[in-house]
Amino acid sequence: MRTHPRCRTVNRGLLCLVAIVGWSPAAWCGQVASPPAVENVTVDTGAPSHPFPHFWEQMFGSGRAVLSLRESYRKDLGEVKAATGFRYVRFHGILNDDVGVYDEDEHGRPVYNFSYVDQIYDGLLARGIRPFVEISFMPKRLAAQPDIIPMWYRPFVSPPKSYAKWDDLIRHFAAHLVERYGVNEVAQWYFEVWNEPNIAFWTGSPRDTTYYEFYDHTARTLKSVSPRLRVGGPSTAAAGWVPTFIDHVVKENVPADFISTHGYADDTVENLFHTHADIPMDQRVCRAAAKVHAEIANSARPNLPLMWTEWNVPSFGPLQARDSVYVGPALASDIRQCDGLLNMMSFWTFDDVFEEDGVVKEPFYGGFGLIAAGGIKKPSFNAFALLHRLGDLRIANPSENVLVTQRKDGALVLAAWNLVDPDQKGELRTIRFQFRGLAPSSRALISRLDDQHGNTQGAYVAMGKPRYPTVNQIQELNRAAALPPPTPTSIEHDSLRLEIPADGLAIVEILR
Repeated sequence: MRTHPRCRTVNRGLLCLVAIVGWSPAAWCGQVASPPAVENVTVDTGAPSHPFPHFWEQMFGSGRAVLSLRESYRKDLGEVKAATGFRYVRFHGILNDDVGVYDEDEHGRPVYNFSYVDQIYDGLLARGIRPFVEISFMPKRLAAQPDIIPMWYRPFVSPPKSYAKWDDLIRHFAAHLVERYGVNEVAQWYFEVWNEPNIAFWTGSPRDTTYYEFYDHTARTLKSVSPRLRVGGPSTAAAGWVPTFIDHVVKENVPADFISTHGYADDTVENLFHTHADIPMDQRVCRAAAKVHAEIANSARPNLPLMWTEWNVPSFGPLQARDSVYVGPALASDIRQCDGLLNMMSFWTFDDVFEEDGVVKEPFYGGFGLIAAGGIKKPSFNAFALLHRLGDLRIANPSENVLVTQRKDGALVLAAWNLVDPDQKGELRTIRFQFRGLAPSSRALISRLDDQHGNTQGAYVAMGKPRYPTVNQIQELNRAAALPPPTPTSIEHDSLRLEIPADGLAIVEILR
C-alpha cells in the first residue's frame, strides 16, 4: 500500500501525529493499524488537595551580570516575565572585572565603583524582577592566585588574598545596595555565596574547608550591614556538601537563611547520588532534590528553605533536546515529581544571551535558554507559558503523566503529556479522562505544544537553518512559535478523550 506523500518525514510525529481530539492519524495516512491502547484516568474534583505554589517559575538563571545591560537581554527578560510572572533572576559575575566594582590604587588601597551594579539592578527592578545575588567571582586585583575557569570570559575563581579586603568589599557592596534601594527592598533579595565551590569554580585547598571560611566571612559581613539580608549556600554542583555545610554553620553559629544547590538531568548518577544505580535522566533532578530535602529535614536546621538554583532537562548531546518540544513534557514531569521538595527551582537559563562558550554562532545550537539568539521563542518558552496556566491548588491524582490543579477563579486545569526520550521512537498516547464532580454541560479548552503547535525548531529546520536569520525570518519564526487559541471541546457524559503525540504537552482548562 502506498503511503500518503505528506506522511513521508524524518521528524517524529510530523504531520502524521497531529493530535486532535477524536481524530485518527493512522486512518488519515492510509495505514492499517490497531487503535492505540487507551489510558483511563479518573479525575475526582473532590479528591484531597494541597497548595501548589509555582516553584518552577519563580526564578530563572541567565548569562553573566554585565550581559543584563544589553537591549536583547532586557527584551527577552520582559517576554519571559510576561509569560511566567517570574520574580527573581540569578547570574554569575556581579563582582567580575567587566562590572568594574573593585580595583586598587598604587598603594594597594581598595577603589570601589558601583556604577554598572546600579545599572544592572535598576534594569531588573524596572521590569519587576529582583536579583538572586550570586556573590561571584573574585576581582583580579583581590585574587590570591591567578586561577581562572576556562569559560570564554575567564573569571577568577581563587580565594581572596586578604580577608580584611574581602570583608570590606562585601560591606561596601551591601551598604551601597541598602542605601540605594532601601533595606525593605534589599531584604526581599537573596545573597548566595559563590557558585559551585565543590568543583573547578573554587580553587581553595581543601575546597570544602576553605569555602566554609569564605562563606563565614561573607555571611557575617552581610548580616553586619543588616540582619534582615538573607544569605545562604553552599551553591554546590550535583547536590553536594549539604549535610556538612549545615553542620558547619551550626557548629560555628554562622548565619544561613537558606540552602542552595544544583543538579541537572544529565549529571551522572555517580555525581548526584554516589552510586551506580540505574536512574533514568528524567528522574534525576527530583530524586536529587528529594535526597537534599531529606538531608535538611534530618539536620539541626530542618526548616531551612531549599533553593535549587540551577537545573535543566537533558540535552541528549547532538540531538539538542533543549531546543525541541521535548522540553514541554520533560518540564511537566519534573514539576509533578519535585512538588513539595523545594521552595524554588531556577531553570538555567531564561534566554540565550549567553557567552560561557563564546559568542553564540547560530540561533538553535542546543543552548539552555527559552529564547534563542535574535529573540526567537523556542518550544521551551511555550512550555513555560502553558504550564503557567496551572492552578495554585493541586488535586491528588495517581497518573504519572497528568497534573490536576484548580485556579483561584475556580477553573479546573489539567496538564497531560507524552514524554519520550529523543533517542527513542515514540507512539501516540490516548487518554480518556473520566470526571467526577463536574458541573453538567462543562466544556474544555485545549492548548497544545508538540511537533505541530509552537514548534519553532521545526520551522527553523524547514527554513533551511539560516545561521543569521533576517528580521523577516525572525518574525516568521515567531509567528510559528505563537500558539493558536485554545480549542473548545465538549465533555460528553463526564468524559474527555485526548490524543497526545510523542513529546507532546496538552493543557486542558475546564472553566467554572
